[in-house]
Amino acid sequence: MDRRQVLTAAVGGVLAGCTAPNSPRADRATPAASSTPGTPAAPSTPAVSVAPSPLDRAQVVARYAGVTPSSWGMDVPGALGQLQPGRGQIALTFDACGGPGGDGYDQALIDFLHDHAVPATLFLNSRWIDANPETFRRLAAQPLFEIGNHGTRHRPLSVTGRSAYGIQGTRDAGEVFDEVAGNHSRLTELLGTPPRFFRSGTAHYDDVAARIVAELGERVVGFTVNGDAGATYPTAQVESEVATAPPGAIVLAHMNQPAGHTAAGIAAAVPRLLAAGHTFTRLGDALR
Repeated sequence: MDRRQVLTAAVGGVLAGCTAPNSPRADRATPAASSTPGTPAAPSTPAVSVAPSPLDRAQVVARYAGVTPSSWGMDVPGALGQLQPGRGQIALTFDACGGPGGDGYDQALIDFLHDHAVPATLFLNSRWIDANPETFRRLAAQPLFEIGNHGTRHRPLSVTGRSAYGIQGTRDAGEVFDEVAGNHSRLTELLGTPPRFFRSGTAHYDDVAARIVAELGERVVGFTVNGDAGATYPTAQVESEVATAPPGAIVLAHMNQPAGHTAAGIAAAVPRLLAAGHTFTRLGDALR
């Protein structure tokens, strides 16, 4: 097992990160069994970058009709799990999930990043944007931050209805389109430019859904280090996980749980990483 797999096994369902710490949903873990390999082939996912696609919902549904997934989880083909290790860069990424218990805003975390000029990629769900319109506008106006797509309804991305951590996934290619394209259109309208990166609710995908994301012009992003386990880790554990991130790591944490300890843990970990010679980057800057 690599470090990410060990962390994932340890935290179980709390990676969902959508509900407040200690909420009932965080304890309902659903194990992910392997999907049955299918025979129809679909277009492969580009290795590094993707281009916008003119496909509409009907075209996506037709193109992927009968295509059966061969993998499911957080490390599917085409998902970006780390940067180039040789550069010593680390990408801090923060999810804002939205919905019941997930609409909060960790002002202390964002203030720390801003005050110390630490760039980050913020994955924002459509529901969170609806609940925090003024905050969204302030974040989007800061060059330090890059805005990524965290879905329309914060659902695991599947063409067969697979669930993760008790959260129902999309049921078919049409619902995959809705989950990705709904917030893609919203962010494009608000930002004036389309988002480049997508992370699903729970960071779970099947390989067919991941290919659809690429067809729609975004890159699936996973993670190397789970920094806060859905904002449930205590400060010392957030610090330990983040401060020991290897070169090239993509760190996943949450910015929608101000009652958690993510801000304090990040504030303790960042100076240690800087002292070790690491630098921080937005995903888009690392993948130019």
